[in-house]
Amino acid sequence: MTDEGTERARETVDAVYRAESRRVLATLIRLLGDFDVAEEALHDAFAVAVEQWPRAGIPANPRAWLVSTGRFKAIDTLRRRARFDASVAMLAGEVQTRADAPTWNDEDVEDDRLRLIFTCCHPALPPDAQAALTLREVCDLTTEEIARAFLAAPSTVAQRIVRAKAKIRDARIPYEVPSRGDLPERLDAVLRVIYLVFNEGYSASSGTSLTRPDLSGEAIRLGRMLVELLGEPEALGLLALMLLHDARRAARTSPTGDLVLLDDQDRAVWNREMIAEGTALVERALTSRRFGPYALQAAIAAVHAEAPTAATTDWAQIVGLYDLLARAAPSPVIALNRAVAVAMRDGPEAGLTLIDAILARGDLADYHPAHAARADLCRRLGKHADAQTSYERALALARQEPERRFLERRLAALADGPRDSTGI
Repeated sequence: MTDEGTERARETVDAVYRAESRRVLATLIRLLGDFDVAEEALHDAFAVAVEQWPRAGIPANPRAWLVSTGRFKAIDTLRRRARFDASVAMLAGEVQTRADAPTWNDEDVEDDRLRLIFTCCHPALPPDAQAALTLREVCDLTTEEIARAFLAAPSTVAQRIVRAKAKIRDARIPYEVPSRGDLPERLDAVLRVIYLVFNEGYSASSGTSLTRPDLSGEAIRLGRMLVELLGEPEALGLLALMLLHDARRAARTSPTGDLVLLDDQDRAVWNREMIAEGTALVERALTSRRFGPYALQAAIAAVHAEAPTAATTDWAQIVGLYDLLARAAPSPVIALNRAVAVAMRDGPEAGLTLIDAILARGDLADYHPAHAARADLCRRLGKHADAQTSYERALALARQEPERRFLERRLAALADGPRDSTGI
């Protein structure tokens, strides 16, 4: 193969890794029965691909080739280790038994990541470990990225992941979707983790880009799978919420990658098909009368999406929905979002009073959107010194480059002389 062909083959390997590595891993976990063995097999398979594909050509079905190669590499590795370590012999036998099982098919592969999510979200695991393990294994976030998302030390997150894997292995937690009778009680944890994945894609915890469409797209795909599997109101609500938020993605950044606030977004580029689908799902969820926090959040997003302009947003309805949400699932972040809505309905002074009370309780002290929201309300009230202090605090906490540039521009605008704006 020519140098150009070799380069194309390597680019293909990279592209396949980005598109297929999590699917391949999920299938290898099912076939091999062990997270660590499967991860090693995944890396071995791609290492062989880097070596062979430039020379032998790209296989017709790269995913199947990678699964097959990874499985047999794992068996060979465990056989060699078993000769020198008796503790590996049992694992090698179990893996061989699984390898002798009937050949997997495409339908199995499509179900594997759903199986993997329910395994990662098993109730035997602590909630923080469920989320960390899912983000690592299903979505391929690094330990550092997960740590930033959870405001935790990377070493703490790494320990959670290691302990979760050990618990799954030692307790022989089954790699399966629960039965329909057991599914509802397991659903809450799965929904929470999928929403965490979506949030990391919708507003990346750090880095040069505001969004990670690969993650938000994956979360939406998983949400659709759950709705098909179990049409519970909260599954409908979560899918609706993700669709309504993601519908605005194209308008959330400028051509140069800068953050664009909701009030300033070009609503003509919002994805109306996604909005229509999300709105219909909200209506289905709310008519069930068994809806919960996700359906209420989706209803709030639908009010924003249906407003033809920022000025015509029905803030009274949004505040009313936040009142319901605060009773259904009270949290400091929901209280903050309600305070912002109150500011839009009743004026910045009313919102500032609520935000100051939240911060005075010690809630959200390290949550940069709280300080950014406070800064904007102070700016609108002409309290420039307070605005500067809060903007500086928000900037010190922000880790995402578009948000940092936005805050820096706001600080510069204060120095040059404030200008009126209704955006928060």
